[in-house]
Amino acid sequence: MPEATPEETLLLVDPDLDFLDWATKHLAAKGLRILRCDDAGKAIKVIEKTPVCVVVAAVALQPFDGLDLLGRIRAQSPDTLVILTTGFPTTGQIIEATQKGAHDVLRKESLSFELRPVVESALQTVEDRRSAERPVEEVPSTDGRVKIIGVSRALQDVFKLVGRVARSDAPVLITGESGTGKELVAKAVHEYSPRRQKEMITINCGAIPENLLESELFGHEKGSFTGAISRRAGRFEQADGGTLFLDEIGDMPLSIQVKLLRVLQDGGFSRVGSNEMLKTDVRIVAATHKNLTAEVSAGRFREDLFYRLNVVELRIPPLRERPEDIPLLAEYFLQRITRKNGMARIRISGEAVASLCTHHWPGNVRELENTIARACALASSQILLPADIPLASAPVRTSALAHGLDQVINAAPSNVPLMTWVSSQIVGRMLDRSHGDLKETARALGVQLTDVKRILSPKD
Repeated sequence: MPEATPEETLLLVDPDLDFLDWATKHLAAKGLRILRCDDAGKAIKVIEKTPVCVVVAAVALQPFDGLDLLGRIRAQSPDTLVILTTGFPTTGQIIEATQKGAHDVLRKESLSFELRPVVESALQTVEDRRSAERPVEEVPSTDGRVKIIGVSRALQDVFKLVGRVARSDAPVLITGESGTGKELVAKAVHEYSPRRQKEMITINCGAIPENLLESELFGHEKGSFTGAISRRAGRFEQADGGTLFLDEIGDMPLSIQVKLLRVLQDGGFSRVGSNEMLKTDVRIVAATHKNLTAEVSAGRFREDLFYRLNVVELRIPPLRERPEDIPLLAEYFLQRITRKNGMARIRISGEAVASLCTHHWPGNVRELENTIARACALASSQILLPADIPLASAPVRTSALAHGLDQVINAAPSNVPLMTWVSSQIVGRMLDRSHGDLKETARALGVQLTDVKRILSPKD
């Protein structure tokens, strides 16, 4: 269990003294104070005198049961989280306990492997509540605009890098799979920069046709093309003094890449249909789910532009690499969705959280959010059990793989042999995972180093 803060106090309530001895040793952690008593009446007296963060109480208690104790604790100390334990909890007990505000309900026989992580999660929740103005799982914010949920070391490293790079004007390249939250990180870079008083303008380079993207970025003069009925300022003009976020930069056509490079070099550009040179003071933040090293090798992305953009790279880890963030994210989405839709409070069981943590999440955080939203819409009670959260089964994953292969084939350029192109994509992705280490890439793929070099730099 991670080190606790000095304020954290845990109360164990159970008539079984042997259990109290075991649980005290099992949950011991530096900085965590553990109190214990063997009946519900004594527990209330303890809470009256001592601030308690978390209570682990049996349902079978005297002089009143654990459900009654839960209600009294919630009335007396609303911020205290209560975890109930019982031999064979019925669905009715679980629902009633949840309705009364229990953090979780655990079976006695599963406590040896469930109690510690559930208590750990409860203590983390308490710590998050204490830091309501600056939650532990968020990039620090005075106005609450940026919410990037996660306590994993990998994501904390991203937060630290955001804090360092935000102070400068250096271009930032944010990389990561689709659905990992690249736009949120871009917003964090802007909001903690000296440019935060100005706008961050966002443009998706893959969602706008090539013939319109140039006008969208640089603006146009009246009559410069069909439909240009008036002069229009482009995104570079609109973002002057602020930040321009170029999402999916890997999908930008080569013809536009040349013009973007010119802006990065000297800050100058012209509107479509004009020879007048304009100047702009814009900080560029770009993002892509593609491996730009492979795109450069394949001739689809300019090498000089890549180095201009990749001054600082922020890699957002996929959700499968930070499973410890899944419970926090699930709870965050659950609360946000129920509030937004005016629904009664819904909680998620420990078993359901465990099932979420074993899923691969190919769609990352976006997939998790959609899963929680679907579960809320279909929920038959106020607690989500594993059965309420359908996850992709093996046949679905096979279908998804087939669909993904179809997408790869459809995306292949017509002027390059399919196997050559697919090989470059596979090697490029593995090179990205290996952080540019060619030898590690060759080892992971089970091929010779010369094969990797040949695929990355094919000869005409």
